[in-house]
Amino acid sequence: MKQWLSSCLVGLFVALGTLSAQDNSQPKGRFSGYMFGDYYYNITRPATSMSNAAVSGVKDMQGFQFRRIYFTYDNDISDQFTSRFRLEADQSALTTNTKIETFVKDAYLKWKNVFDGSDFIFGIQPTTAFDISETWWGYRSIEKTIMDLRGIIPSRDFGVALRGKITGDGMFNYWAMVANGDGNSPATTKFKRYSLNLQLKPDDNWQATLNGDYRARASIADPTSATGTLSNNIFTSSLFLGYREAGKYSFGAEAFMQMTMNGMTDLSNPPAKKSANSLGFSVFGNVSVQDNLDVVARYDYYDPNNDSNVKGDSRNYIIAGLNWKADKNVWFMPNFQVETYESNPNGTSYDTAITGRVTMYYVFL
Repeated sequence: MKQWLSSCLVGLFVALGTLSAQDNSQPKGRFSGYMFGDYYYNITRPATSMSNAAVSGVKDMQGFQFRRIYFTYDNDISDQFTSRFRLEADQSALTTNTKIETFVKDAYLKWKNVFDGSDFIFGIQPTTAFDISETWWGYRSIEKTIMDLRGIIPSRDFGVALRGKITGDGMFNYWAMVANGDGNSPATTKFKRYSLNLQLKPDDNWQATLNGDYRARASIADPTSATGTLSNNIFTSSLFLGYREAGKYSFGAEAFMQMTMNGMTDLSNPPAKKSANSLGFSVFGNVSVQDNLDVVARYDYYDPNNDSNVKGDSRNYIIAGLNWKADKNVWFMPNFQVETYESNPNGTSYDTAITGRVTMYYVFL
């Protein structure tokens, strides 16, 4: 049923695009699409299954995969209004008969210059947390940025946003959003996500952002009181810095801290609750060694709970690879993913997880 519906939607968009091309008075629509996938081989894995693992799968597994396929329709409704509808086929989301699932990635209306220098957006749209840093990283085809990879904040949410300039020259910008907090899914509670991103962009070479994200949630029972409740909201703060010389090199650094109110039991005073804090940082970059060949590298550190009583759960993650641009829209990227795991307090250590891949990215529309 879902595949039939997707086919109908694609056919409808094609028909609308044909009609638009025949009549210049109609809105201007544009189709686009790209995909990326790999041949992969899981070289090594820990003997036991690891939680919070970025390099997953079993040892010696190998095969071909599409990790993302995007099909997008952008429409200039008028000088003031534009819209986007994007479908995503995601191998990590499968149907009941294990086929690759297709779902709505973006569906939003943008009201440009709703007031001077600011746009209003309604619908399923990017969240403020890492859309800017992901664009700077430039290698989503190899891997997500750290907050997306670790599931800290979803890449999309359904809500309203204002995005624009604080100063007329575009050096200082803002992006504010109120959303359901359930990603691409329909709202499940009355509570909302509130986020604000402040951007400093002195020129095309430098960029910095400061982001705050507050996810309101229902209160939880207070284990020390028969009738009391405790807040269980989540606050995430993050910082991104980037510098590049066009055509030569690009570097970026991103760090975050997430606090879940009363998210863990106080081990020194059970059953009392206290905040659970996670943190992570990522440094990444690429260097052009010739016009069509880049060297790509990245290092992440992630600790899902940095409480002094919680040990043995931090992760180090490394990417190293090349990007050969056979064409501006066709890239071949041999790369390795490496993840190491902190030893347990009892001395138990874990083998490193290593996967080798040849990733291919191409624009098909």
